[in-house]
Amino acid sequence: MPQPYTVMIVCTGNICRSPMAEVVLRERFADAGLDAQVVVDSTGISDEERGNPIDRRAQAVLVEAGYPAATEHRARQTRASELGSRDLVLAMTSMHAQALRRLGSEQVRMYRSFDPDAPVGRAEHALDVDDPWYGGAADFEACLAQVEAAADGIVAYVRQVL
Repeated sequence: MPQPYTVMIVCTGNICRSPMAEVVLRERFADAGLDAQVVVDSTGISDEERGNPIDRRAQAVLVEAGYPAATEHRARQTRASELGSRDLVLAMTSMHAQALRRLGSEQVRMYRSFDPDAPVGRAEHALDVDDPWYGGAADFEACLAQVEAAADGIVAYVRQVL
């Protein structure tokens, strides 16, 4: 049996954006019948949240939108040793992408680069997924909308690669 295609999503602390995207992508890959062929995980550039669950506000927005609650999620830091084994590494911001490249990842793409309505031909930071951490429910809803807008493009890309 061939090895599964591996996707890692990376944000700052691995408690808001990247676990939200992990949940959404797992659901989208399952809906596309690819869940047995694709493994999705998430990490954070920082280790300050290591071991913490998904942010309660992120969890609430996911559940309200019909996604699983991600109760098993525990934040963890990105390790350089993991990056080489991932087929696709998706950065939530240009700062995350820069940090990943410094760690030696050559397969980094901006998460929103798969959103057909995202800004094109601009600096990489124009593709940043907004950080909802300091905001309220509306900020988490906006973050989820950005995550969902790119999800089908990511699934289509991975399907083509497979």
